[in-house]
Amino acid sequence: MRPSQDTIISFYENLGKLFYATAAADNVVEPAEFDALKKIVKTEWTKVDPVDDDFHTDAAYQIETVFDWLNNEVFSNSKTCYKEFLEFKKEHPSLFTPTIKTLIIKTAGKIAASVSGINKTELMFVAKLNIELKKS
Repeated sequence: MRPSQDTIISFYENLGKLFYATAAADNVVEPAEFDALKKIVKTEWTKVDPVDDDFHTDAAYQIETVFDWLNNEVFSNSKTCYKEFLEFKKEHPSLFTPTIKTLIIKTAGKIAASVSGINKTELMFVAKLNIELKKS
């Protein structure tokens, strides 16, 4: 059964949380990290599923919208964002195909490496994410 449009939009919103958590793992979100995210959303995530949001734009851009919103919030917590992503993953395991999991790791890695290489905190975050995605 194909997931509903609302579920797909929620999927992309939760990816925005995950990728924000990746960038904020070291408590600093650099503009280069957001730029890296925008590039990969445009080149890869928009090709995943042709679902539009309520504004008739590709739902994949919800990733950027949520990331940007969290980055501008005073109380955004990377650990909370990661936990919410994991809860969504647990509720919707069918959305996390091997191809999607690979793209998630690729995206997280590009974000983490976008500022003069990957730092230790972000490297550990991406490794933990990789282990989590291999569980199911």
